[in-house]
Amino acid sequence: MTNSLIVVCILTMIIHTAETLSYSVRFAGVKLNKIAIALSLTGIIVLVSRTANMVQAPLTAKFVDYAKIHDTFPLENYLRIIMLASSLGTLIAIALFPTFVGLFGRIISRLEIEGSIPKLLTSVTISQLKNTRKYIRKPKVKLHAFRYLGIPKRFIVMNIFITGFYTVGVLSSLLAAHLVPGLSTTASQASGMINGLATIMLTIFIDPQLGLITHKAIENADSRDQLGKIYVLLMGSRFLGTLLGQLVLVPAAYSVIWLVQLI
Repeated sequence: MTNSLIVVCILTMIIHTAETLSYSVRFAGVKLNKIAIALSLTGIIVLVSRTANMVQAPLTAKFVDYAKIHDTFPLENYLRIIMLASSLGTLIAIALFPTFVGLFGRIISRLEIEGSIPKLLTSVTISQLKNTRKYIRKPKVKLHAFRYLGIPKRFIVMNIFITGFYTVGVLSSLLAAHLVPGLSTTASQASGMINGLATIMLTIFIDPQLGLITHKAIENADSRDQLGKIYVLLMGSRFLGTLLGQLVLVPAAYSVIWLVQLI
């Protein structure tokens, strides 16, 4: 099962790296004052994430089936390793953020000229791909630069908790399915309850605030300079959220068990 675990971890890293890098698309759009075009590119990121998730989900569920047959199989340890992969994927995105801001800025400009994604892809040449090296930037994180950004602490804390819910949602349901074999099918399908709650919280508390921050940056040049730091701060909170998932994995699994027993 080690090979399957490696594949699942790689796919998990791709999912979290892609989702976290969506901030670089937003920032590139704000810098170019082309936020509408930038937001259209997030669909590509969502496609990459969903495609990886489509393969990752059944492979992860396979561990539960294997644990039913082999009592000594360390399922919980496997799930925690997968969550570590999500943390690593988020860190990779943070490291790549300055590089991808430049790359997405170039893509946005080209998309405006070409008019569609297919035309954009067919217009890419080998020399253009080689020139992407000039966009490589080393991440520079200075903690004192994040002291006065005007971001409410509750907003950051909320982002940590919501990311934690998302990280642990499917995995806690799979663990619950292992703990209660008699309700394994119901428990494995219960991830929607946790992810649904996280989606509601995201829609109500995070998205509107993030939209206001982005709009303010478009309207004000000073705020625009701070927006990159704000996005790095939000990515950092996503990383902490993935670590929070490690703490709530077992409690979340027992919460799922309690909920499915009420159904």
